[in-house]
Amino acid sequence: MRMKVFKFGGASVKDAESVKNVANVLGHFPGEEILIVVSAMGKTTNALEELVQKFYNGKEGCSDIITKIKQDHFSIIDELFPSDEHRVHNDIEILITQLQIITQGTPEGNFNQVYDQIVSFGELISTKIVSSYLNSSGYQNKWLDARRLIRTDQNFRFARVDWSFTERMVKDTIKPGNRYVIQGFIGSDDDLNPTTLGREGSDYTASVLGYVLGAEEVVIWKDVPGVLNGDPKVFDNVELLNEISYREAIELAYYGASVIHPKTIQPLQKKLIPLRVKSFVNPSEVGTLIREGSDLSPFLPCFIKKDNQTLITISTRDLAFIVEDHLSMIYKTLHQFGVRVNMTQNTAISSSFCINNDPITVPKLIEELGKDFDITYNEGVNLYSVRHYDDNAVSRVKKSGEILLEQISRNTYQVVTI
Repeated sequence: MRMKVFKFGGASVKDAESVKNVANVLGHFPGEEILIVVSAMGKTTNALEELVQKFYNGKEGCSDIITKIKQDHFSIIDELFPSDEHRVHNDIEILITQLQIITQGTPEGNFNQVYDQIVSFGELISTKIVSSYLNSSGYQNKWLDARRLIRTDQNFRFARVDWSFTERMVKDTIKPGNRYVIQGFIGSDDDLNPTTLGREGSDYTASVLGYVLGAEEVVIWKDVPGVLNGDPKVFDNVELLNEISYREAIELAYYGASVIHPKTIQPLQKKLIPLRVKSFVNPSEVGTLIREGSDLSPFLPCFIKKDNQTLITISTRDLAFIVEDHLSMIYKTLHQFGVRVNMTQNTAISSSFCINNDPITVPKLIEELGKDFDITYNEGVNLYSVRHYDDNAVSRVKKSGEILLEQISRNTYQVVTI
């Protein structure tokens, strides 16, 4: 029997009832060998990001944030474990104390390294709680530390996996006949400094582990029935996609489909490992199957919205044409700051880029680009993408606001609105 890899995101472990539901979901798979990948609980990552900002910039309030994180998690623990003597209390106290010690000192390393050191505590805390609860409810499992198994380079916040070392460590640690709980999103470099795989990287962790283990399948558990042809919170009358090819899933992830992390598909495709997206609310439903095959079933326009974007227009100062040398310089700077471009368009003397509005990175990026170019930008814009568009689909998204930028290719329509 080959192992399955299940990934549970923050929404699926946001409170005590959600953690209990994870046990319920797993109960649908008796006797199966499962590696369970868990994200930080609820909005913990957001709180830890705020902590990083205050700590790195020498501002007050670090202890208040840690106190709130501790209270939130212990309120969950109190609901899950009637006895104050359960070992999980001590496990979480130790992690919280480690976090306090770090933030009482002086930041070591650059911002991204400090970010990874602190934000990784979210997954460590959540997996301790989930693993302990599953064991107490009869679902026997072993807790694993992803920092010991997922080896990466030192590209903090956007670390790249060392596949050969990771495969060796995972295969030496994970043995048949067992079930495990492990953190998503985090790893470590050769010096065992914590690293992270990019925001929402827990899907990618599941994919990496599925690949190196040659898993039977990887399942991502969400609060939706599967992959829909649009986010039901944004678009009306969306429908479930029963099957998606690897290629189409990569396209949808690239354009921002929030159900799938962009890097998740490629490792699985190499070994033809199926990826399922299922509902943790209704675990018996079939969900969406991603595998080799036809693009979409049913074949429908797919709507994607990325909000909180920044549209940057970069122009030459002497009205010279934007040529390869300029573009090379611009893309080198984007790479330097770890910025992913979601849409780009060129004119004779300018280039426009739609990027995620990262409050940490974008101001520094604009300052750097402004040394050589004239910069104009709009914050808080929305990027709509429609795969396999038709006239009705284009008409729908055009009504979303004032159009700042529009682009059409063979299979995809994109528009930036404000």
